[in-house]
Amino acid sequence: MFRKKAFATGPVEYIVVGLGNPDRKYENTRHNAGFIMIDFIAEQIGSKINRVKFKSVVGEGNICGSRVLLMKPSTYMNNSGEAVVEAMNFYKIPAENVIVLLDDINLDVGKMRIRSKGSDGGQKGMRSIIYLSGKDNFPRVKIGIGKKPNPEYDLASWVLSKFTKDELKTLEKIAENSYEAVKLIIQGKTDRAMNLFN
Repeated sequence: MFRKKAFATGPVEYIVVGLGNPDRKYENTRHNAGFIMIDFIAEQIGSKINRVKFKSVVGEGNICGSRVLLMKPSTYMNNSGEAVVEAMNFYKIPAENVIVLLDDINLDVGKMRIRSKGSDGGQKGMRSIIYLSGKDNFPRVKIGIGKKPNPEYDLASWVLSKFTKDELKTLEKIAENSYEAVKLIIQGKTDRAMNLFN
């Protein structure tokens, strides 16, 4: 399918960051839902995420007329804020222009929730971003990864487990929705994104 080539001039206006862990062994794990979404968005806008910068692998592109930095932090999940705050400071980007895509254990696979601000909700990558930036008004797109099979199941083992084939198919649809949500947020229509996808 033909994709419009990424082309945007002027300074970076938005950062779209997906949270996850960088090693190959973490590919397609639940905790890497944010990375999966970023890869999909990059494909849609014809961007290559292949440059190392801001403790991340990054790419640039154009979304709704705005120049956007796509980021996959290489810091491991719990230190995501180191990468995000470095990029924010470099481009002088306010928190409301940093869109975070992250996994949410409280949502079923195939569900999505958008928030314009708030607490970290127990997600340690988000906690790091809020702590190191001193801000909590980051728009975020939460991707459901499913609840633990039972209360005794180890949380770390669950979030680092791989999605099933069926779940990955479901995520393809969610990736489309997350891209639509990002476009709406960049256009200043966060409330509309919430109404559509929450």
